[in-house]
Amino acid sequence: MLPATLKLCCGISHQPLRSLTGLQQPAVGAFGKEMSKFILSNADNCFQNIPHSLQNLLCTKIGINANPNLETTAVLSSRDMFYLNQIKETLHKAKSMLQQEGWQTEQKNEDWILSKSFPKIGKVFRAEAVIDSPPEHIYTQLFEKLEHIDQWNPNISKVQILQRIGKNTLLTREVTAQNLAHMVSQRDFVNVQHCCRSGSSLYLIGTEAHSNLMPPQKEMIRAKAKLTCIILRPVEGDRRKTHFTWLLSLDLKGWIPQSITERVLSQSQADFISHLRRHLSSLEKI
Repeated sequence: MLPATLKLCCGISHQPLRSLTGLQQPAVGAFGKEMSKFILSNADNCFQNIPHSLQNLLCTKIGINANPNLETTAVLSSRDMFYLNQIKETLHKAKSMLQQEGWQTEQKNEDWILSKSFPKIGKVFRAEAVIDSPPEHIYTQLFEKLEHIDQWNPNISKVQILQRIGKNTLLTREVTAQNLAHMVSQRDFVNVQHCCRSGSSLYLIGTEAHSNLMPPQKEMIRAKAKLTCIILRPVEGDRRKTHFTWLLSLDLKGWIPQSITERVLSQSQADFISHLRRHLSSLEKI
């Protein structure tokens, strides 16, 4: 219905608009842009039957930002724009995954580790935990102090920020530690990472990136982060605690049996949450 309405409006208004003079054309243009903003403010209803990629195209054509949490595009290069589009698509996929049922339990202790296979992306692991620290504190350690993660997570040997894209987006390189117990040699990842807020929730999104700033190294296997999305939201009734949700899908590359890959990924989530809790607890004692 929406495409037909747009065509009808354009067809009716085109000839009259050509005859407008003086301040009339700018006034009509401003009115049209305000109407566009109104439509986008109700995008969940107006665009529910339009593919996500076409929504982005429509927003671009009418000159406004479909996702105000992402960086302004005024001074970004085409490569930076490509990275931001990757983030948009990754966040869209993650939200869609979380709405689906059929997750299978991988581990259940203090926390839950679940998994589910999706077309085109494969198996995705999902961690659910409650952490005794506010969302903003966890965000600071995972994004603002990203380069220091190797100091408290023994599974990471190095984190580099290769480029800052605006205020909330980073191009990073992470190198895993040698872990003989998991039977997986060192890997490195080059990712684009972004943080944004939606209501009371904080989102930390990441996916693989290709950059001349850090080409693959001969001595290191370059692995691939298909999708990673951490959602931090305050626990209802106690904002000093955080409901921690983490979606993770990696391709470790190399000759690794699938069973080992799956065991490593599920255990890496459990280990990470454990190390994060220990680190946050140590900060409170300082």
